[in-house]
Amino acid sequence: MTILIDTNAFLMASQFKIDLLDELKWMLGSVRIIVPEIVIRELEGLARGKGKHAASARLGLLFAQKCEIIASSGQGTPDEQILMSAMDLQCGVVTNDRRLRDQVLDVGLPVVSLAGKQKLELIRR
Repeated sequence: MTILIDTNAFLMASQFKIDLLDELKWMLGSVRIIVPEIVIRELEGLARGKGKHAASARLGLLFAQKCEIIASSGQGTPDEQILMSAMDLQCGVVTNDRRLRDQVLDVGLPVVSLAGKQKLELIRR
């Protein structure tokens, strides 16, 4: 299975102290984990700030560097590019963004999201 990680998934991992990559491998088994360039750019922008959010983004960048980074598909907002990338690759998306989650599910792709504060769940329609 191929899974694409959204920006807020990296932030959520830091906030709730989840080893996102290990959890995905445990949950999905053999998995190709990809990160679109737009997510890297968003994390870099957030990391330049101060406070907990910036620290989470810096940690997210460290995790993202362990993944396969791909060119983003399409144009538009970061969420639109993430959705287009997922559709092009026919892969699931890791996100806690409700709007993006619904859009991904609407096109028939699976979503991995946070259930509670320490557990990931796979959602399909």
